[in-house]
This record gives sequence, C-alpha cells and structure tokens, in this order.
Amino acid sequence: MDFSMIVSEHRIKKAYEDGEFKALPGFGKPLNLDDDLGVPEELKMAHRMMKNAGFSTDEMNVKKEMMRIEDLIKVCDNELDKQELQQNLNEKMLKYNAMLSKKRINTNSSLFKNYEHKLEGKLLK
Repeated sequence: MDFSMIVSEHRIKKAYEDGEFKALPGFGKPLNLDDDLGVPEELKMAHRMMKNAGFSTDEMNVKKEMMRIEDLIKVCDNELDKQELQQNLNEKMLKYNAMLSKKRINTNSSLFKNYEHKLEGKLLK
C-alpha cells in the first residue's frame, strides 16, 4: 500500500469516526445494486426484460461475449485464429449453459432458441 492510500484510508476513517457520513442520504440503508445506471438508454428496456426473465448481469455479459466472438469468427480469414475463436466460443457456451442450468432453464428447447434469436435481433438493431 503506498503513502497516498494510507493517508486516504486514515482520512476516511477519521471522517467516519467524527460522524461526517451520517448526514448522507441513504446512510445505514443497503445499496441498491439492481439499478441500471450503467446501461445505455437504448438498452434499458431490453436490460429490464432480461432481468425480469431471471437473467443476471453475468449471464448477459457472457452472452454479449459470445455474440462478439461469433462476429469475429464470421470475419476471420486465418484458419488457426478461427479455430482458437471457436474453442473460446465453445467454452463461453458451456459457461452460459451452466449458468442457466443452475436456474433450471432449458436452453436446448426450440422455443428457447427461437425466442433467443428474436431477442438478439432486437438487441443488435
């Protein structure tokens, strides 16, 4: 830990002990970590729909990574790079399916696949 971190920690601890944080809004209440402040305005509705359907931010991030890798595979000319990307995609798919299987969501059903493709189409517009 460097000197500036030590000084900062000391000042924060002193301010807390002096009660300077008690006047802050929401003091003593749990933080709302479910807000979508970091989500772009055009994606907020899709984000809420996915969250209401039981998908977590981690699952959405893995799905985004999968879609990015699929796009890279489409434009990749080097076969060795393409195989590496495909292997990375397979790993992400396993991780994604494992996340969903913990919630007992069957990702192999044709109904799920159809809905998934429709959502991807909406998100990519």
